Formats: sequence, structure tokens, C-alpha cells
Amino acid sequence: MISRENFIFAIGFEGAQAVVDGKAKREFGKLSTMELAEKGLYRAAFSSALYSKNPEEMKVFIGLFNKAAGTAYTETIELSRLFGVYIEEISKIMIL
Repeated sequence: MISRENFIFAIGFEGAQAVVDGKAKREFGKLSTMELAEKGLYRAAFSSALYSKNPEEMKVFIGLFNKAAGTAYTETIELSRLFGVYIEEISKIMIL
């Protein structure tokens, strides 16, 4: 599995490699899930919560996102579909 920072800033795939936004990773990679969400980086924040596998962290993120977006999501899978982020076993990265 790739590192948390690479996972949360993966922007796509090139074959079996995750393509990572290197600039965003350098600038925001050390921020927590909630810090990312507070900066409006909701996709990265969701990816961070998903990577953590912590149900409480995901619940807090969903509440924060719903409040900001005026939505009523309740399940992680709904946000996975919205953001296009799923846990995959990827071991290679390409940083742009």
C-alpha cells in the first residue's frame, strides 16, 4: 500500500501506478483530515479519513462535509462514489 500522503493526493492512475500531485502533497501532505477539510480540500480530506480506517474520523468528516455542502450523506460508499476514491492495493507511484 502506498503512503497516506501519496494516497490522499493521488489524482489518477497510469497502469498499475498511482499518479500523485506532488505540489499538493508537499504543501498539504502533513495536515490532518479535519485540517484538510477546513481548507476546503474535501476530496483529500475524504481520502485521508478513508485511509485511516477510523470510523469515528469518517463520521466527523461526513458531518463536516454535509454541513459545508448542504448535503445529507450518511455512508462512506456514497462519498467514495462522489469523490471517485476507493481503497486499492497500489504499490507504485508517479509524482507529477
